[in-house]
Amino acid sequence: MAYKITDECLCCGACMGECPSSCISEGDGKCVIDAESCVECGTCADVCPVGAIVQE
Repeated sequence: MAYKITDECLCCGACMGECPSSCISEGDGKCVIDAESCVECGTCADVCPVGAIVQE
């Protein structure tokens, strides 16, 4: 089950630097995850300072 980034995202970039598959990028006001590239490791959710990353 891939992860998604909610509207709580501050676009701080913490998750982008930790993602082993580099599937997170800046979107329109928040970061976005390319679900097809996501390896579902949960690292992004672990480092998000506001808890904006959840499993779909």
